[in-house]
Order: sequence, then C-alpha cells, then structure tokens
Amino acid sequence: MAIEIKAPTFPESVADGTVATWHKKPGEAVKRDELIVDIETDKVVIEVLAEADGVLGEIHKNEGDTVLSNELLGTLTEGGAGAAAPAAAPAAAPAQSAAPAAAAGDDAILSPAARKLAEENGIDPNSIAGTGKGGRVTKEDVVAAVDAKKNAPAAAAKPAAAPAAAAVVATGDRTEKRVPMTRLRAKIAERLVEAQSSMAMLTTFNEVDMTEVMALRSKYKDLFEKSHNGVRLGFMSFFVKACTEALKRFPAVNASIDGNDIVYHGYADVGVAVSSDRGLVVPVLRNAELMSLAEIENGIATFGKKARDGKLSIEEMTGGTFTITNGGTFGSMMSTPIVNPPQAAILGMHNIIQRPMAINGQVVIRPMMYLALSYDHRLIDGKEAVTFLVTIKNLLEDPARLLLDI
Repeated sequence: MAIEIKAPTFPESVADGTVATWHKKPGEAVKRDELIVDIETDKVVIEVLAEADGVLGEIHKNEGDTVLSNELLGTLTEGGAGAAAPAAAPAAAPAQSAAPAAAAGDDAILSPAARKLAEENGIDPNSIAGTGKGGRVTKEDVVAAVDAKKNAPAAAAKPAAAPAAAAVVATGDRTEKRVPMTRLRAKIAERLVEAQSSMAMLTTFNEVDMTEVMALRSKYKDLFEKSHNGVRLGFMSFFVKACTEALKRFPAVNASIDGNDIVYHGYADVGVAVSSDRGLVVPVLRNAELMSLAEIENGIATFGKKARDGKLSIEEMTGGTFTITNGGTFGSMMSTPIVNPPQAAILGMHNIIQRPMAINGQVVIRPMMYLALSYDHRLIDGKEAVTFLVTIKNLLEDPARLLLDI
C-alpha cells in the first residue's frame, strides 16, 4: 500500500517552505516515526516523519524545491523492508539509473540531488567535505566543488600570465564557496531592511553598575538552583524582570502601530534573541510580567536547547511586544540593535567590563555594562525612551526595587 508523504499544514504566517534535506533515498527502509525529510520555512525547520514502516518510493520534490501546505513530497510503500524493497526498486530505477554504479564504492553519504549533480560533473563524492547532518554531502557542497574545479585551471594560469605581479601578489588558496541563502537568513535580511526603511529608528544609550545584581546572584545561586530543581540563576532573568516593570510604567514602549492606530498591549510578551546554527531566532516568553525569576530562567534555558536542536515551533517565535538581545555573550562592548517590527523597541545588553568609576568623590573599580535602547520615534518620544532606560538602570543597580515595586 502506497502512503503519500505530504508537507505539513503551514500556519497563516508562513506562505510556503523549502525541501532542505531528504534523510532517506528511494528504496531505503523506513521505520514508523523515523525522520524522512526536513522542510525549512522562514521561521523554523519542520520535520516530516514516516507514518508507518516501509520503503521510500518516488520523490516528487527534490532538495531546494519550494512546497506549499499539504503538497505531495513523495511516496512510502507500507510493509516490511525485505518484502517491499524489490517492488519499489523498479519505480525508483529510472530516476537513479546511474546511482548503483557510482555508489558501490562510495563512503560519502549523498542526497539524491547531490549525487546526480556530482555524476553529471565528474566529481568524486569522497573528495567533498559534507556540511549536512551527520556529514551528509548536500547539493550545495557539490555546487561548491564544481565551482572550485572550474576555477582551478584559471588560478593555476595566473602566475604564468602575469610574472611581474608575482613579486607583489601573495599566493595561496583563493577558492570560493557559493551556497543558497537559507529561508531563515533571507527572512532576517528582509525584516532588517524593512525595519530600517519603515521606522524612524533612534538609539539611546546608558550604563548600569552590575555590582548589586552580581552580588545577589553570587550569594544565592547555589540555593536558587537547589530550590528550583536545577534551574540556574543568570543575569537575563533580572533584565527581563526589570524590563517588564519598566514596560508597565511606559506603555508606549510596549505598544505597536497598526495602520493609523496605536495598539497598547496589556501584557508583556518578551522576545529573547537566541543564536543558533541557522541564524538568530527570537522565541517569546508569554506574559513575562507574571513570571518569577525561576520561570524566566527555565523558559530561556528551554528555548536555548530547542534552538540548538532545531526544535523551536512557529508558535514559540510568533508575536512578542518587546525584545531583549544580549551581544555581551559574544564579547560585544557596544551596538545599536534593530527593532523587530511591529514592536516599538528593543533592549541591547553588552559585555560586563571592570572600569574605573567616580563614586562619592573617589575612583573605584566597578563591573559596568552599556545598555542600548533602539526605538521607533514615531511612537516613542525621546524623553520616554531615555526615562525608560534610566528606569531599567535604577532597578538593576538596586534590585530591591523589583521586590518593593518602587
């Protein structure tokens, strides 16, 4: 019995997807709930699993092809691998007629599209370093190898053609690799350009003395972790808490523009920027104003793990009324973050540096962090933006304010 393998139903915010990786080749055995193919959208990578045991039949959408909701990707012949494989082989043979000879001595793992391209260009798959999951050689890897092969003769001829320049031009590897931009990276680029072209964006800066927060964390981190089932106390929860308090006092910073209307949100859905192999993603802590420090830290840790594993869902990254990004984890000293539309503002955290500060007429060394607030000037006045950032600074320099609501 043939089972259709279809693309998932995309939510309204996602128009289509791209076939990223086929993890099985036609004729290979598949187990129920085993990963067959990855579909990449502009938000997440969606995994398509096998509905039953069987053998992968014909592939209708190759890697790199665009697919719509519920569109046919391929077929699966249900049944045991041993019984179904011979019946499925003839159907797969026309598309893979050259594959057996080429694959017989290959150790490299290739997708069907990558193998076909390698054969057409006379490329040995074992000579290509795979960048896909588990060392799989992707179509993009083969394209890069083809380009390198074409450029090799020209590169070798340059010294002979221009001997006079040899004394001043350093020799070395000048290979290039061209790969298609992922849908996530393309969407990030689109939204960044959109934000800068559609907003009156400004950035205001301040600095915060982290002495009190660091002392509080150092004093209670072990007890905190023990009391909250292994959840670690970090700095981000203090910043989220301070931001939600400041958002209550300055509703315009938590608002958004919808046409000619201003929408004031009575809740704080805080997006926390997380770096992943696919790019920057921003999962959202819903109703962060109601969360405890432990709930915030647990939520951020969960998002971080999901981002690394590519398991974040579209729902977890949709919405948000305010965003926090921490470039300090990579050593950033100062930056101007870009607002994530339709939000009105974003807070940028940076590296904590020991610096000499003048306090009460004396020079003392304090752990200082620069803060940056980028905001949409159409919605937020400069006074509001500056006062909002000063409020965050005051709350962090005296954390007791967060408990006393002052």
